Amino acid sequence: MEITHKTEYALVMLAEMVRRPGEVISVRSVAEKKGIPYSFARSIQHDLVRAGIVGSVRGSRGGMTLSIDPSKVTLLQVVEAIQGPILTSSPFDGPSENHPFAVVFDGANALVREYLASVSLSDVVNGGKAPSLSPSYWAGYATGEALATA
Repeated sequence: MEITHKTEYALVMLAEMVRRPGEVISVRSVAEKKGIPYSFARSIQHDLVRAGIVGSVRGSRGGMTLSIDPSKVTLLQVVEAIQGPILTSSPFDGPSENHPFAVVFDGANALVREYLASVSLSDVVNGGKAPSLSPSYWAGYATGEALATA
């Protein structure tokens, strides 16, 4: 799995909106301030609007604003809104049962998804909580169940 520049810039733009709740943020101003090409920032805004994370405000004082509570949207939701489902690269083609190591890559997918789902935009921007995995995951990993059920 690779986090793209587009996703990185989306997170930077969203962080700016989280820091300024309720404000309409100019796409141009955040692009210039953060060194994001303007046309790329507009494309990102479009993806975030389509995902329902950001609202678009038209007019001379237009821009974008959060449409969601930043404590309720996870990094997983943002990443998948921008670049689609998260999948680690697997060297195995075909059904998992044909490759004994495929279950490891399936587990890696589950691990990354759970990790990103464990933290909200607000948690990261406001420093409230670090991402974590549930204790049940680690208990399952110790017994081999986590890999078997991934």
